[in-house]
Amino acid sequence: MCNPNYLTFFEVNKARWNELVAHHVKSDFYDLHGFLNGKNTLTNIETKEIGNLLHGKLVLHLQCHFGLDTFSLERFGASNVIGIDFSEKAIEFALQIKKQIKSNADFICANIYDLPQILSARDQFDIVFTSYGVLCWLPDLKEWAKIISLFLKKHGFFYIVEDHPFATIFENDPNSPELKVQYPYFQSNEPLQLENDFSYATDVKLENKITYEWNHPLSNIFNVLMEAGLTIEFFHEFPFSSWKRFPFMEKNHDGFWRLTNSPYSIPLTFSLKTHKK
Repeated sequence: MCNPNYLTFFEVNKARWNELVAHHVKSDFYDLHGFLNGKNTLTNIETKEIGNLLHGKLVLHLQCHFGLDTFSLERFGASNVIGIDFSEKAIEFALQIKKQIKSNADFICANIYDLPQILSARDQFDIVFTSYGVLCWLPDLKEWAKIISLFLKKHGFFYIVEDHPFATIFENDPNSPELKVQYPYFQSNEPLQLENDFSYATDVKLENKITYEWNHPLSNIFNVLMEAGLTIEFFHEFPFSSWKRFPFMEKNHDGFWRLTNSPYSIPLTFSLKTHKK
């Protein structure tokens, strides 16, 4: 169970994510129309690294938003996928899509820290999956890793593809002409209070501007997973992002965004696969 002192932060963040759903489902970024016409939303990182491992597997998808990646895991052959998200609006919309495309995926509206009280420890999965922009909303990675291990079958694997924590230290003001360090890499237990009028996916001005976020160094991510009994299989870093993190980035033909004003490359995305012995 997560520290109850975090509940206020969760409620503020959930209000923003509930508001975002209505805008995200209309955005080019999520391209719901393309998805409904058969498009897969997993990037070529995920498809290359685990795409051929999904067939016939039971998958738990943490922080699924309104489920497009959840359904895409199913399209890659997973026998059953359960998506988890704390946003009521996101889960409501995921269930609408499920009905529309006649999917077998299931969804649970819950804070992932509450999963041990919602799912039985007997409800174990071959794969636990999470991706892109997820860790910054989690204050306690040690508890997160324990929950992953709890619901992972013996010899099952956990996979994450995520924004690199090094990239999150830089200012992302749309008017900023260059990389400028603004945020801590090593953060205390207290979250950063951020204010942003817009989402990464749309230019619609939002009412819920405040978020509370936590930056987690790579060492912490590795250590909590190993302490939870998981063995690291691989760790990869990439010099591109799944979204336009900085204004001076350009989108490549592969769908990823790259820096254009620097002679140096920096890590913007990472992937990590672990397994449970």
